[in-house]
Amino acid sequence: MPFTPFHLGPGALFKAALGKRFSFLVFAGSQVLIDLEPGVRMVVGTDVLHGPTHSVAGALVIGAVAALIGRPISNLVLRLAAPDAQPVTWVASAVGAFVGTLSHVALDAVMHRDMLPLWPLSPATALLGAISVDALHDLCLLSGVVGAIGVSVRMLLSRR
Repeated sequence: MPFTPFHLGPGALFKAALGKRFSFLVFAGSQVLIDLEPGVRMVVGTDVLHGPTHSVAGALVIGAVAALIGRPISNLVLRLAAPDAQPVTWVASAVGAFVGTLSHVALDAVMHRDMLPLWPLSPATALLGAISVDALHDLCLLSGVVGAIGVSVRMLLSRR
């Protein structure tokens, strides 16, 4: 299924670690952008779901797009939903976008046989099966919980 929420767990951990230098909104948007290809391929009914977008090269291109469109979109959302929130900077947008797309490729490379993460340089699939899918999902969930705790602690400390 494209647009899996499991990818958001590591994003929460990065947000906790990097604070305002990381946009979780842009990170989440990059997850959707990178999974547009498999979504379309599912509708069309092709055998390969994860094509060029699910490679490091594709992740860099999609990350650049996500960084450019993510900042203005995120700032609009923040102005409407949380007017007191700090606006997303270009640095935070870029970090969120590229961490989002590159981590997405790495996580998917562990579980999807049709991926060529090093395309067009290599057909290698070194990460495939590195850990079980259940363990991968558990790690994503755990990183989300730890990240949420870390973000909460950051928020409490910043109020002091």
